[in-house]
Formats: sequence, structure tokens, C-alpha cells
Amino acid sequence: MQTAAKPDRFSRSLAAPFLAVNRGVFVFIAAIVAGALVSAYWISASTSIAPTISIATRAVAQTAARSPEPAPSSARFASLGANRTPSEPAGGSPLPQRQPPAPACPAYFRWIHEDLRPWRATGISRETLDGAHRYGPKFRVMVIAGRLYVARYGRCFQTRDVLTQWGILQLLRRHAGRVPDLDVMFDCQDLPVVNAGDHAPPPLFRYCGSETTLDIAFPDWSFWGWPELNIKPWDALRREIGEGNAALHWTRRAPFAFWKGNPTVGTVRWELLKCNVSRERDWKARIYAQDWREQVRHGFRESDLAKQCTHRYKIYAEGRGWSVSEKYILACDSVALVVRPRFHDFFSRGLLPLLHYWPVRDRGQCRSIEFAVDWGNSHPDKAQEMGGNASKFMQVELTMDHVYDYMFHLLSEYAKLLRYKPTVPDGAVEVTVESMTHGRRGLEMEFMVDTMLNASGSAAPCELPLPFSSEELETLRRRKADAVRLVETWEEAVTN
Repeated sequence: MQTAAKPDRFSRSLAAPFLAVNRGVFVFIAAIVAGALVSAYWISASTSIAPTISIATRAVAQTAARSPEPAPSSARFASLGANRTPSEPAGGSPLPQRQPPAPACPAYFRWIHEDLRPWRATGISRETLDGAHRYGPKFRVMVIAGRLYVARYGRCFQTRDVLTQWGILQLLRRHAGRVPDLDVMFDCQDLPVVNAGDHAPPPLFRYCGSETTLDIAFPDWSFWGWPELNIKPWDALRREIGEGNAALHWTRRAPFAFWKGNPTVGTVRWELLKCNVSRERDWKARIYAQDWREQVRHGFRESDLAKQCTHRYKIYAEGRGWSVSEKYILACDSVALVVRPRFHDFFSRGLLPLLHYWPVRDRGQCRSIEFAVDWGNSHPDKAQEMGGNASKFMQVELTMDHVYDYMFHLLSEYAKLLRYKPTVPDGAVEVTVESMTHGRRGLEMEFMVDTMLNASGSAAPCELPLPFSSEELETLRRRKADAVRLVETWEEAVTN
């Protein structure tokens, strides 16, 4: 059986010559010059070598050097303005300091170009954007001279809109003076709706997209927490999951596939219930249905995601649309069993089957899950490597640094397409830290305190990679399809 190719590993060693210095100053200087030439050659040769996995994840070293976010505190609400630009220090401007070159963004940032391609040739007029009203957007976001304005057209489920706007407000603080003027339509429903065949399709932002729609995927609200489900902001939860992974090694975890969630929001999840262990059959899956109404009444106290990485395999199954559970499952160091997805969020197109996850059929998923568990338990080294690839992706390439950088580049590229100057429409109000935190309490307030950034700005964003060529896109799609088909061939060989 085959698994996904791993990056080539190169090793080089050059022994520097040790010359006896007994013939005076001339020989001593000659030795120094020779050593310098050898060192320069070694550095040049080493830096020319790179792993060659197509469209795969970036090296850890490129992103590990990013500076951590400043730790916010509730006391800062009283002293920091919402969209205030840092003032110049007393005594005049300081001498400019040389900034290190910005690191390269992860490869999944390339999808920004693809998501905006439908409007690349024509640009976006005010009439085009207003056409989004026929799809029922819930709010409109405008950035004018670094200030955030919002017009509300409808209600979003729970605090989706609130925390999305909070995230954009933090973006303006993180990249003060860098974010261009904007005019953006947002929807907060689960399903993408802008059909790729529509005449003059409007740009509409939401949390997921699909192959047959043109909705623009934007980081979802849960990166700043999900108070109603007692889910912490991603930065804190990501660290807790990482600590849990280190405490419970893969080999010590239960050798089954685990899923826990709300089965009432999609056909795939209803079918998943049939895969649970019973008196008649054990499909190697452990499925737990949550009663959302009951959980809401008790504040989801028994749903600590950082303590759910106790099985070797974790199942990801979409609901009505894509699910925020995806990132928590992939971060677990377990093998992610991904039931054939129909939707994508902003980062998931950077994941590859058999490299980051194991693909599972959406029809006949019980047998598919059983085969995956049997394969992983029979190939523990390969299974652990796959789970490790996914968790490394989440820990390194999906930091909040990269989430904010993705937002920045997506909105900046979008702004270049506007064919008009954004203005504040009737009914829009300015949104500030003070206005958003006024009257908040409980986890909503706590999560806003935890995720508030300093208004003094930060380092420059990572460097946006170039768009895909048509050949690269076709190669990527073929590679994913071939990996899925390979797994199905293995399953059929065992079944038959």
C-alpha cells in the first residue's frame, strides 16, 4: 500500500580543513581565506535545497519566527481607542529601523487570487456589489480611513456577526494604517449561494465556499471564540490542544474512530449514527450524538475540545455546510477521517488527502471508516505521520498571525478591484472597541478581552504568494482525486 509522498531529506556535512600554522603569517591568512570560501560554498549549497511536495505546507522555520500577539487585558478598554492610530513619540519621529524581510505566507493564501478571479477583468462597481442584496446578506462592512462602519440587514445566528466584526476591528488595530478603504457584503448562513453560472455575480463574503459557487471564504467567527458553546478563542484552544497531544501519545489512545456532535443538521451525520458499535456489528467507530438544546441549557460544560483528543482517529463530517469543528479535529494529532466534503473554508484547500487526512466515502461510510481504522492500526508509523502532518499544519500554518494576514491580504486584494470610492451609506454606524464591549458580560466579554490586540500595530504581514497557473490548479485537483481513488481501490480490494 502506498501513502502520501514525504519531502526528501537532505543532509550535508563538510569538514573544514585544519591547517597547521607553522609557516608564519602568510600561511595563517591563507587558511582563513580557504575556510571562508568553503563556508560560503556550504551556505550556498544548503540554501538551494528545499523539499518538493507540490502545493503542500510551508516549512516550520518560515513561520516559527513570527512574533507572538500582545497579551490584552481588560484594563486596556479604558485607555485604548477603537480605531486610533498610534501617535508619534514626543520629540519628533525616530530614525527608521531596518525591518527584516517578511516571511512567505502559507501556500493556501494562493486561493485568495482564485476566489477573486471572477471580478479580476471587470472590477467591482457599486451596482455589482448592491446586487448581493438578492442573496440576503446580513450585514455590510465598510472601512473608511482606518475606521470600521457596519450596516445591518438581518440577524445572524448567535454571535456570528458580532465576533466577525470584532475580528475585523482587531485587524484594523493590528495593521493600523495599512488596510485600504473597503465596502464588503457579508452573509453568516452556512450554505454558499452565489451560483458560478449567475450573470454578473456579486462578491459575497461568508465562512465557506464550494466548487460550484463563488462565495468568498473568510475566517469564521470562532477564531475569536464561540461563547454559546463555551469554545475558547482559537489561539488559546490551539495551545491547549497541543499540550494535550504531548500528554497522550497516539499509541496510548483508544484504537477507534471518534465523533461527537449534532446529527440533526445533515444527511451525512444521520448516516454516521449507523456506524456506531452495536450488538450486531462493530465498525470500529464510537459515535456520540449531542442534544443541542440540553447542552445549551448547561452551557456545553461537558464539551471541552482540548480533552477530546483521546482516540487515534477522529471523524469530520459536514453539517448543513462546512463545520467549524474541522480545525479542532485536525489539530488533535489523531488521523482525521474526512467524510467526502462538499464545502471548503479559507484554509482547508491547503490540505491533501493521505498527507494530512484520510478520505472517507459519503456513501457506505461505515465500511470506509472500518477500513481506515484497520489500516491505521496495521500501519501505526504511517498513521501517526499523517496525524502529525495535520496537527503541525494547524499549529504552524493556522496561527492567529496567519489568520489576520489572510484577512489583510484578502481584503487588500479585494479593495484593488473596487471601481468606486467607498462611502458610509445611510443606516451604517461606526463600530469601536467601546461600542462593541458596552453591555457585554460573561464569556462574550471574556473572549473579547482575551483577543483584543494592541493599537500600536505589528510587524508587516507575510508575503502573498503568486496566483496558481492553470497547470498547477489542474495538477493539484488531479493529485487530490488520485489519492481519493487510490483509497477507494484499497477498500474495494478488501471488500471483494
